[in-house]
Amino acid sequence: MLTGLVATSRITHATPGSFSAHVTNRDMEDLIAQYQIGNFSLGPVVDLMFGGGRCFFLPNSDNNSCRKDNRDLISEAQKKGFTSISSIEQLNSLNSNQKLPLMGLFSDSHMDYEIDRDPLKQPSLSAMADKAIKILSDSSSKANTGFFLMIEGSRIDMAAHSNDPATHIREIISYWDTVKLVRKFVDKNPNTVVISVSDHETGGLSVARQLGPEYPDYLWNPKALTNVKMSIEKISKKLLYFFNDNQNSNLDAKREFVKNVVFTKWLQIHEFEKEEVEALTTAEKSTILRQFLSDIISKRALLGWATHGHSAVDVNLYASGYQSSQLRGNNENSDIGLFIKNILNLDLESVTKLISNDPTVQKTPFSSSEWLG
Repeated sequence: MLTGLVATSRITHATPGSFSAHVTNRDMEDLIAQYQIGNFSLGPVVDLMFGGGRCFFLPNSDNNSCRKDNRDLISEAQKKGFTSISSIEQLNSLNSNQKLPLMGLFSDSHMDYEIDRDPLKQPSLSAMADKAIKILSDSSSKANTGFFLMIEGSRIDMAAHSNDPATHIREIISYWDTVKLVRKFVDKNPNTVVISVSDHETGGLSVARQLGPEYPDYLWNPKALTNVKMSIEKISKKLLYFFNDNQNSNLDAKREFVKNVVFTKWLQIHEFEKEEVEALTTAEKSTILRQFLSDIISKRALLGWATHGHSAVDVNLYASGYQSSQLRGNNENSDIGLFIKNILNLDLESVTKLISNDPTVQKTPFSSSEWLG
């Protein structure tokens, strides 16, 4: 069976990493990258990878590298037969009969948020998924086997960690677009199944916000989100760059930039409070700027956030296609993995025994202080 990974995060990040490597800590991305190109006892387990995270495949001598060693995993992968691409032009030029294995790494770290993405430089989630489905489908039909494809709208979670509603909703819409094209494939191929689920909710987002002591109106304002032109992450970076480049400027000049550029141009907010301008003008850290920006946007949209972390609310589970009715009702998160195991007739026990004797598998004792979110 052929396998594929598509993500808008680094391809070595938690979710794609968990589908392709065996490590004790999600931060072992150097090692995850090695596993993904087949450097352990199971050999190559991924036939197609599209996403970000090129830095973990570059040698430490490269200025864009994240690796601690000097291994060039892109060269190593090519020697193992991988075709490696890194641009949207190369992705668009691929035909469905493209030879596998195939690796497309389109950014050094995470791919840009959809709201910030330059369509001439980075592909969308749906573009990567569409190409992956066509290539895997063609190759698997020729080999008379099936394929498994994991697609993650990775940055939905990251936008929620930042409590960035305008970015969050665009990431969700991008994911919806991808689900639509996957469902079209499933509808045409009755022996396939698509599962759509998240591992958790992030941010404790609520479509409700009480701004004062008076009883609130039951409404929210989506236009406050659709007007925003870039992510909070990008705005905070650009604002700090401006402040650093204009350290000798007086506060009035900085206030004018905040009013005329940040509010009026980037956020499309034309009525703002003096305290809001002052908060952005005097903030010195990115984390503080992001918090202020989140509140400025969210309160105008009448949205509430409970946390910058994960919440304990149940998440929606959707499935369509072959034997998908088995997933109706409430499910434990581990039930999804068991469904995949059973429907693909996977022998996980033998795999576990095989990798338990692999000297490359990390056996570092687990520390309860490590963050697993």
